[in-house]
Amino acid sequence: MSEPDKIINDQKVNNLIQQNNFGDAAKRLIESQKETWPTLSSGYNSLIFIKAKNLRFNGFTFKVQFNPGRYHSSSALVDDKSIRKRQCFLCLKNLPKEQKGILIKNYILLANPYPIFPEHFTISNIKHRNQTIKDSFGDLLLFSKILSKYYSVFYNGPQCGASAPDHLHFQAGSKYAMPLDDEYDNIKIRYGEILSDNNHCMVYGINDGLRKIISIEGRKEKQLTNIFNSFYNKYSMQSGLIEPMMNVLCLFDEEKGWRVLIMLRAKHRPEEFYMEGTENILFSPAACDYGGLCITPLEKDFKRLDRDLLNKIFNETSIGEIKFQLLKKELKSII
Repeated sequence: MSEPDKIINDQKVNNLIQQNNFGDAAKRLIESQKETWPTLSSGYNSLIFIKAKNLRFNGFTFKVQFNPGRYHSSSALVDDKSIRKRQCFLCLKNLPKEQKGILIKNYILLANPYPIFPEHFTISNIKHRNQTIKDSFGDLLLFSKILSKYYSVFYNGPQCGASAPDHLHFQAGSKYAMPLDDEYDNIKIRYGEILSDNNHCMVYGINDGLRKIISIEGRKEKQLTNIFNSFYNKYSMQSGLIEPMMNVLCLFDEEKGWRVLIMLRAKHRPEEFYMEGTENILFSPAACDYGGLCITPLEKDFKRLDRDLLNKIFNETSIGEIKFQLLKKELKSII
């Protein structure tokens, strides 16, 4: 399947793109795909039946969602052997024949047929290249800006949530569907430490008891990128991995500019994921979970997840306090 074959042929979408109105073009893409792609229509219909509960912590909330449609994503085999054995489901030639998208630069914006959010997209590079944020951070800023009317954008690292670690992609979802979108300012005030206030950017280190976060706020793309690169280099030295473990949430506001939240990770999955019998839990935290929207594809796990278990899982999968303090100290000296 060639690139032109996968671009949606919809006059409303085309008109909106010509006006640089990518937010409404994306909205129209979903509506069009619902009409022509039964799998997507079924995925959105299933959202009507999901269950959700709120778990309140000291100053913030986690929402747990029972969403059976996310089973394959939560249980995806992402080891090197499994990746080599399967076809890449994000490559254009392997997309379902009904799936169409919007071409933006060298990416294609696709409606996600297994949604978490009221509107959910995958933003996939048109070429098969590894999932890595270092050389694509500018793309994350771009998509968060042009889609900011309705959506925030996020990135899952290849070892902490990406179900296609061999193909560069981002995701976009409805703004404020993740509790952290709304609660960030209060969490920053209560749990944040200013690391830098230079070059029209603010950098914070945040530890709310479950998550270790480096946040970068600013209106200047170049300064944001420079700060991110400085962070990346220091964080890489701690990890020793090809890419240090992280999830990144990015939200753009016309008045305030960008807000980049980097979730610092120590593990992909908690020990309960690998247990057997009743102790097993199919919960694999990724960006949206760290944003406070926790997805459970099995009802037994939805019922089991409570404040204590979430606290244990997020502390296990986040970096430790000693590493966090060291990283903050190093960032203060270079940014």
